[in-house]
Amino acid sequence: MKGSHLFLCLFSMSCWLNLMPAAGNKIFHFGPCRISMSVTEIRSGFTAIKANIQARDPIRTLSILSYPHSLHKVKSSDRCCITHHLFNFYVDKVFKHCKTEDSYVNRKISSIANSFLSVKRKLGQCHEENKCLCGQESTEKFKQILANYEGLNVTSAAIKSLGELDILLDWMEKSH
Repeated sequence: MKGSHLFLCLFSMSCWLNLMPAAGNKIFHFGPCRISMSVTEIRSGFTAIKANIQARDPIRTLSILSYPHSLHKVKSSDRCCITHHLFNFYVDKVFKHCKTEDSYVNRKISSIANSFLSVKRKLGQCHEENKCLCGQESTEKFKQILANYEGLNVTSAAIKSLGELDILLDWMEKSH
C-alpha cells in the first residue's frame, strides 16, 4: 500500500511538471493551440546579432514581414495558421540561407533556428490535430509574405527576413 501512495505522488508530480512551462518560457495561445516557448531566449540571441544582420541587408526600402498589413489585424482564429506557416517559413527557407563568415553570428543563428524548430514541431502537432485551421485571410497574408521573400535573391531575402525577426516576435507577444 505504501508503494502505491509513493507511485501516485511521483506520477502526479511528473504530470504537474510536464504541464508547467520550462524556466523562462511563456505559454502562447495561437487560436486553439497552446505553445510553450522562450521568446526571451530567442530575442536575446537575435539582439546579439541584430546590428550585424541588418548591416548585411542591402535593400532597406522593402520589408518582408511588415508589408502593409502582413501581420496586422490577424483574426485570433487565424493566428495559429499564420504562425504555423511563419515558423515553417523561417525553418525551411530563412535559416538555411543565413550563413556568414562570422562563427559567433552563425552560432546565434543556429541557436535561434533550433528554438524555431522546436516550436515548429509543436505547431505542426496542433495543425495535424485539425485545431489549427487556415482561413482565407491568413492564407492571403502568408502568400504576400512569400511573394515579398521570393521577389529577392535567396541570400538577400533570408538576411532581410532574419533582420525582421523582431517584427515577428513583437507580433507574437502582442497577440499573447
